[in-house]
Amino acid sequence: MSPKYELTESPPPEAYQKMWAPLLKFNEATVGNATARTLVVLLKDAKTDEIIGGLWAWSLWGSLYIAIVFVPEPLRGTGIGTSLLRQAQQEAMRRGCREMWLDTYAFQARSFYEKFGFTVFGRLDGPAPMFPRFFLKKVLDANEPPTLGPAD
Repeated sequence: MSPKYELTESPPPEAYQKMWAPLLKFNEATVGNATARTLVVLLKDAKTDEIIGGLWAWSLWGSLYIAIVFVPEPLRGTGIGTSLLRQAQQEAMRRGCREMWLDTYAFQARSFYEKFGFTVFGRLDGPAPMFPRFFLKKVLDANEPPTLGPAD
């Protein structure tokens, strides 16, 4: 029997789960629990309590993947981004993670992450201005206390 292929931007609602469920079963049979835990640090406006930024990540199998770090433009350079990463690092270590990793494009924040101790472990090249895209990681050291609050 040959499968039929369908390329679509509008898959049926159940399509993702039909692919994910057997892959999850395979993964868990091989390496154990494959349920990622969400880690979010919300940044809120002090007056309105509206969400204005923050950090969004998932921990799984000893790593913390940081998907989003966003600080509004007027607040950049004030230590808030560093505080978000420090809080994530502290929680990652509490969860037993060995490293944190993320990706960023050339026009984004590579140097910021490197100042926080991340190093490049991969790179995808492509057309400017968005490429190259960098993949960075930070090995977590239990002897490095992740101080909370704005950077010094």
